[in-house]
Amino acid sequence: MSVRKVVTHLPPSVIRAARVAGFVGVTAVLLPTYALRDELAKRGSERDAVRDRWTRRWADGLLRVFGIHVEREGRGGHASDRSRGRLVVSNHRSAIDVAVMLGTFGGFMVSRADLSKWPLVGAAARLSGTIFVDRNDKHSGAATIRHIRESLSQGNTICIFPEGTTFDGDEVRPFQVGAFLAALHQPVDIIPVGLAYESGSGAAFFKETFVQHLSRMASSPGARVSMVIGEPFAVPEKVRAQALADEARNKVSALVKIARQRVDHLA
Repeated sequence: MSVRKVVTHLPPSVIRAARVAGFVGVTAVLLPTYALRDELAKRGSERDAVRDRWTRRWADGLLRVFGIHVEREGRGGHASDRSRGRLVVSNHRSAIDVAVMLGTFGGFMVSRADLSKWPLVGAAARLSGTIFVDRNDKHSGAATIRHIRESLSQGNTICIFPEGTTFDGDEVRPFQVGAFLAALHQPVDIIPVGLAYESGSGAAFFKETFVQHLSRMASSPGARVSMVIGEPFAVPEKVRAQALADEARNKVSALVKIARQRVDHLA
């Protein structure tokens, strides 16, 4: 009998307690381990490699704890050319999307500012180099664009959800232009990604608090998610940020449709 079938037959309260304990355990073990290795790493490149490995392991650990099985299709993984930054853009449906993205691409996430204050999660996010933005503060937005631009210029990978928040369903909402402004006039590849959770999984983070969402996800038997990674495309020399955002959105929309077909076929 598969692990998922065993979990299905357990009471939700037992599943939730086990997953909360697993989340705390994974994070509590990896946080001090990463902090020690980061302290021992001497050069910037070594620290980047340590942080990237830790981030991927943490994300993969969370996916296992919450019973999320990711079916990946297309290009992804480690960057092969550190002279070019990568801006990975995706639709956003669940809080677990963060782990799906980091477990695949590593790099840095762009996230809402209040995440930095959440217990344990905030500490992990700060330590992994998450770029925080307060969307209600124009000064924070401008600082975030500068931060993203600098990181991309160093050949780093930035993962972002340009819709700005989570939504229900497969419709991809208009992309905000901030990260695309940061990508202009420098050697950056944009990687579009489409995510779709199996129908009936209840994975969408919509019209509920973050605590309610995680509690519900922790009580569920798990879920499959299809991740379809599109072909990277370079930022043209002469292009407006809005046009770049629109092109990325169109590509992500097409990939979401493919992801939906894949995950419903697997269910």
